Amino acid sequence: MTVSAEPFSPVLRRSVGVVMIGASLSFLDATVVNVAVHTLSVDLRAGLGTVQWVVTAYLLALAAVIPVTGWAARRFGAARLYVAALAVFTVGSVLCACSQSVGMLIASRAVQGVGGGAIMPVGTMIWTAHSSKAQMGRVMGLIAVPIILAPTLGPALGGLLVQGIDWRAIFWLNVPFGIVGIVLALRLLPREGGGDAGRLDVTGLLLASAGIVGVTYGLAELGTTAGLDTAAVLALLVGPAALAGFVVHALRTEQPLLDLRLYSGRTFTAASVATFALGAANYGGMILMPLYFQTVRGEGVIVAGLLLAPTGLGALLAAPLTDRHGSGVTAFTGAAVLAASTIPFVFLTAATPYTLLCLVMVVRGVGFGLSIIPAMTAAYRALPPDKIPDATPQLNVLQRVGGAIGTAVLTVILSDQLRHHPTPAGQAGGFGTTFLWVLAITIAAAVPTLVLAHTERQARRRADASEPGEAADAGH
Repeated sequence: MTVSAEPFSPVLRRSVGVVMIGASLSFLDATVVNVAVHTLSVDLRAGLGTVQWVVTAYLLALAAVIPVTGWAARRFGAARLYVAALAVFTVGSVLCACSQSVGMLIASRAVQGVGGGAIMPVGTMIWTAHSSKAQMGRVMGLIAVPIILAPTLGPALGGLLVQGIDWRAIFWLNVPFGIVGIVLALRLLPREGGGDAGRLDVTGLLLASAGIVGVTYGLAELGTTAGLDTAAVLALLVGPAALAGFVVHALRTEQPLLDLRLYSGRTFTAASVATFALGAANYGGMILMPLYFQTVRGEGVIVAGLLLAPTGLGALLAAPLTDRHGSGVTAFTGAAVLAASTIPFVFLTAATPYTLLCLVMVVRGVGFGLSIIPAMTAAYRALPPDKIPDATPQLNVLQRVGGAIGTAVLTVILSDQLRHHPTPAGQAGGFGTTFLWVLAITIAAAVPTLVLAHTERQARRRADASEPGEAADAGH
């Protein structure tokens, strides 16, 4: 598959531009606050365990709202819902900046999360409605920019704001961009009314939200405490049980909240599994380098964050290449590049040259861009347009939960390594051992991309052998 020469329509260009504003704010806010936890603890006179809920509340609210976005977009219209989500996020940011107590800040972060959780799924529904399948790869390359840059630039930006102004600046920064995004959305997005979305599947919503929140909280708690505690164990028991109940319910219900029958299509299933696995490999490995720079090399938060920029640069360099060939082949190539560029980190020392690390991180960023973006593109291409609202929340959940699993597992491994190696040289060796696990996870993530490449190849063969009218069924 080669790059389509089909130009973007004016409405598609406007949609992508507007959605990127909201997506950037949503993804950035998931990481930018992390560096302010200690400052918040001091200013608000609260323990670190309590202040950690400023981060957790955002993630849980974000996870809880994602399942209902497909139904709400059909009911009220995607453009209206996007404006409402961005407005809620902006209001939540104002409330956060004005908070006088840790309780108010936690509640305000939950409001922020409700808006932030809906922005990306609904935004995806908007641009997919105006792009052809041939254009999706190029559009995904643009939309992926905030996904790529947020984890690399968020900590550095947060450090600069906290150190240069104060922690409230993190939230005030969202307000002008949020207002501009709302105005542009009202002016530029196509005004499409809602439709008959059917009855809201309340049982499915409760089960799905409880399941996703339980898994998200359990993994976040596991990563924060670097081990199992009562809350994490309970959440990791209740969450999967609720998700299992949701699966049974969805398959028996005529109009479920999320249509799980999409997974009867082999291409969509392979792409979804690849998205989940690559989320674990990419985001899990991404947390290690700033910790290495701070723990082993003694760098501050700002310098450590800026040293992550090469990863974002590599991913941006890869963005134009994500639609050159079949999504499966490209995703497998990206996973292979990601695995190969992980090998040098296995041999980290306390004196590894920064120049070498930055060069390898550029290559790792290329692998990031070439792997996860084509996998998500393949999932959308495998579906007819009317199924996108059902698929988008599921893919967002898979990517986020995959990242949470990778982060939690690697955090536990790293904490155990650092506990047994107190010297800088020993700690560097501990990071190397942890990166060995990253390598194993990355190799495992390459397997579904290989399956995706094989599935797409078979689908193309069937499409070539069938009549044009039958080609639409090739992905199933």
